[in-house]
Amino acid sequence: MSKRTILSALMWILLYVVSRGILEKYTFDAWLEIAIAVAPVIPFTFFLICTIKGISEMDELQRLVQLKALGIAFPLTMLLVMLLGSLELVMPLSPDNWSYRHVWQYFPLLYFFGLAISWKRYQ
Repeated sequence: MSKRTILSALMWILLYVVSRGILEKYTFDAWLEIAIAVAPVIPFTFFLICTIKGISEMDELQRLVQLKALGIAFPLTMLLVMLLGSLELVMPLSPDNWSYRHVWQYFPLLYFFGLAISWKRYQ
């Protein structure tokens, strides 16, 4: 992982935490709240670009491992979202625990789970 990728990830996480904290504590005009809410998208986009560039520079085995990790994480993500959607039909899910603000954080965990499974096959 390149320094740019790590730096962009850190900037994204920091800006996300700061913007979320600001939006939960203060009230502004709608346009400013939208700008604050969207601000983390900029470093996240840069993080994605760096990650994609980094994958294109990997050897074939590393690319295969990444593809398999995504091949595991994506269906698990769909399963999680489908499960939450189905449960929400029959019981109220607390938005304090199961809103989009909270659920997206499981997606990277599912990717790292897929990555661990994928690497295990080649060791």
